[in-house]
Amino acid sequence: MRTAASSASSVTADDARLLERALALAERGRGTTRPNPVVGAVVVRDGVVVGDGWHERAGGPHAEVVALAAAAERARGATLYTTLEPCSHEGRTPACTDAIVRAGIRRAVVASGDPNPIVDGAGLARLREAGIDVVLAEGDLARRARRQNEAYRTWVRERRPFVTYKAAVTLDGRVATTTGEARWISGEESRRLVHELRAESDAVAVGMGTVRAENPSLTARDVGAERQPRRLAFGRGPLPDGSDLELLTGPPADELARLAEHGVQSLLLEGGPRLATDFLEADLIDKLLVFVAPKVVGGGEAPGLFAGPGASSLADAVVVGELESRPVGGDLLLTGYVHDP
Repeated sequence: MRTAASSASSVTADDARLLERALALAERGRGTTRPNPVVGAVVVRDGVVVGDGWHERAGGPHAEVVALAAAAERARGATLYTTLEPCSHEGRTPACTDAIVRAGIRRAVVASGDPNPIVDGAGLARLREAGIDVVLAEGDLARRARRQNEAYRTWVRERRPFVTYKAAVTLDGRVATTTGEARWISGEESRRLVHELRAESDAVAVGMGTVRAENPSLTARDVGAERQPRRLAFGRGPLPDGSDLELLTGPPADELARLAEHGVQSLLLEGGPRLATDFLEADLIDKLLVFVAPKVVGGGEAPGLFAGPGASSLADAVVVGELESRPVGGDLLLTGYVHDP
């Protein structure tokens, strides 16, 4: 039997290709596994895929078990590829590590660890104790696997939702005109993507300034949403007559902790500059999605992305990492991370 110290192999080019397949499989469970993460798994023997699967729904078999069942006896001596560290505890389903050991898996290539305190390294240790050669990915594959479950990871680690701030701005960085007109800065394709983002989020929030100006519904429309997110307003009421939003009046950090207790893993923040600044100053924004429209408002009075005096020096500026861009219709979507999951 090999020990943990003897597992010295690394991710090969073939391993990377098969982890890519597992990551794609995991996405098939997007929106149906809450509160569980999305996970994909592939079983390969002698260079041939003999089983694969993904976690389809909470309470159902985990991805590794699905893939092993598809492989059946061909799993003995095979390599298992999985996007997340297998669980080593029994909950609504038996421990995946026990199934992996029983199946006779020889090698396991794992894209990312699981930060859940009841797993967090114990799954990998259990496999190594059973003599399985365990390889944990690094670099870009590991980063992508973490981001695939960025909300889950923040929820279990920080006990608060993962917060994405979404905004639409002009080329000169304005979120509205000098008169407050903001509909519509971004184009139709960008607005449709926002509805998709709402459908994928556990909650969507704005500030009371936005509520008073626009009385938004914050629903996910025309995108085949499995369910609607919780729709929230931060600030002092009252809400307008007929509003279906929930009013949250406490400090953002306190409210996020309460939301986490009720299973909210992801929050899409759509509020204006004042609410965004409150979250930024409290270090509660994890990710930025900024739709840049090919328009220029001009002048110095139109509101920008954030409010308040801002940083007094570049040394105090918030650094946004892993910045990416892609066209969405006629707009440009900028994506970046304040906190890497």
